[in-house]
Amino acid sequence: MRVISGTARGTKLQTIEGLATRPTTDRVKEALFSMINHEIAGTKCLDLYAGSGALGIELLSRGAKSVIFIEKSVKSERIIGENLRKTKLEDKARRLINEVDKALMMLKGERYDIIMMDPPYSIGEVKKVLDLIASEDLLESKGLVVIEHDIHDPDLAEMLNYYEWIKTKKYGKTGITLLRRQHENSSLPG
Repeated sequence: MRVISGTARGTKLQTIEGLATRPTTDRVKEALFSMINHEIAGTKCLDLYAGSGALGIELLSRGAKSVIFIEKSVKSERIIGENLRKTKLEDKARRLINEVDKALMMLKGERYDIIMMDPPYSIGEVKKVLDLIASEDLLESKGLVVIEHDIHDPDLAEMLNYYEWIKTKKYGKTGITLLRRQHENSSLPG
C-alpha cells in the first residue's frame, strides 16, 4: 500500500497483518480520491476505523489541514504513528484510541469538513455512526461523509434523514458512497 498523490506521494505504508482489517486497495483509493480531490485543501477531517491510517494520510498528503484518526486497536494506532512519521505528516494529525461511538461523543462541539468511514463489513455500524455524527453535530454545513462499505449492505439511501446522497460507486464487492450534510435546519436525531 502506498500514498497515491500529494506531498507524500509514493511513500509505502505499513499495514496490519491478519484478517482483522481490510486495507483499501489502491484502485478503490484512487477512485475515492478522484471523487473528492477538489474538496480536500484546507479541510479538517476525521478518519473513522482508521486501520493503518492510509485514508487519513492520503487526505493530509493532498492538502487537508488536519486529520483525527480514530481506531480502537493499540497495534493499529502504533502503525498509524509509524506511517505518519514516515510521511512527515504527524504535526497535522491526532490519534484517538477508542471505540468510534465513544470517540465521536468526546468530539461533540467540534465540526469537520470530511469524515471518512471504513467500518467492518456486515455489523450494522454505518447507520449507527451516521446517526451519531448527526446527533453530535460533527459535520460542517455542506460537509462530506465518505463511506467504504460492502455492496450488499442495506441501501444507504434509506438512511438519509439529514444527509443528501451524492453518489455510490461499486468496485467488486466494495462500494464507496458520498453523502453531504443537508442545510442547517435539517432535523437531527436524538
